[in-house]
Amino acid sequence: MEFDFLKPIDNEILELINAFSSQELGSKIVFHTKEQFPDLNQIKIAVIGVLDNRGNNKREAEVDLTAIRKELYSMFPGNWDASIADLGDILAGDSINDTYFALRKVASGLIKKKIIPIVIGGSQDLTYAMYRAYDDLEQMVNLVSIDSKFDFGKENEGVPATSYLTKIIIDEPNNLFNYCNIGYQTYYNSQEEIDLVEKLFFDGYRLGEISNNISLAEPVFRDADLVSVDLNSVKSADSGNIASFAPNGFNGKEICSLSRYAGISDKVSSFGVFNHNNSLQESVLIAQIIWYFIEGYHYRSFEYPFGSRENYLKYIVPLEEEVLVFYKSDKTDRWWIEIPFISNGNNKLKRNTLLPCSYEEYLAACNQELPERWWKAQRKNIV
Repeated sequence: MEFDFLKPIDNEILELINAFSSQELGSKIVFHTKEQFPDLNQIKIAVIGVLDNRGNNKREAEVDLTAIRKELYSMFPGNWDASIADLGDILAGDSINDTYFALRKVASGLIKKKIIPIVIGGSQDLTYAMYRAYDDLEQMVNLVSIDSKFDFGKENEGVPATSYLTKIIIDEPNNLFNYCNIGYQTYYNSQEEIDLVEKLFFDGYRLGEISNNISLAEPVFRDADLVSVDLNSVKSADSGNIASFAPNGFNGKEICSLSRYAGISDKVSSFGVFNHNNSLQESVLIAQIIWYFIEGYHYRSFEYPFGSRENYLKYIVPLEEEVLVFYKSDKTDRWWIEIPFISNGNNKLKRNTLLPCSYEEYLAACNQELPERWWKAQRKNIV
């Protein structure tokens, strides 16, 4: 069984949680203990720890998630009805590839059961294992990374956490349809990396763009399958991470807003928070990031692609060389744009697809401006 890789919650943590009041989140969670494993048929969200930090080239393999669990489970839940379980931890394997294998199997088993794994790392290269979990589902994957860097480093440099994206792109089977970085900081990325993002028709949003208008990120998450959060994308003044000091980055409110957008997305089926530095200050922030993701999950509306587009308002916008078709939900007022299917025998999209977009992109199209994300998506459809 794939879930045999999971180590039960320590008695020390369970004793802390048992002292919480009946109103706190810890009293409403089902835990993997030495005596029992949760009935997954009743679970919608599962928290998993991965105690392996070797991807950051650090000698110590393990990370301590006790403080995160204490902070998270001492919080009060919202008006939540989804059943949540803490399935314990995946221990560091003999090699980092052993850890990848264990996480891949656990995440794949949960996703197949329509359970959203919330993975707490460890180094961010664990995102690779979560991506490989989709292999058994035989689907293309949209990956969104909240990160100050693109992580396109060379594999032979020996720091997987800064090169995992290269591994995702190169390794077979290649199931990555789109990658989007939210919050990159230009001075941390070479011009070659920035050019490569454009060449591959991927998306990147600079930190300033999102900080000035955080709602730009909502359509991006709406089209994501896997969301990976690098805690180094948060400025040290808000994360408490003084060891690897970051004067600029998202503040606490912004990173929690992005996490809530990820939770609201009907499509997001796995979520990871990585590069925890084991500090008590950062544990508080991680707990709040996870809380907001779960809060967002409870506001899912299950629109396209899970619902019909029949009740949407359709808007046709003629441009000089294209005719764009937009749809607006009468339920949530969210917008989509149609990506036409072009038959050439080698398409990754097999029919007309709706790409999430913003109202601002519709207004720009009305002013004869072709949305960049529409153009990139269509290029992927053609090539």
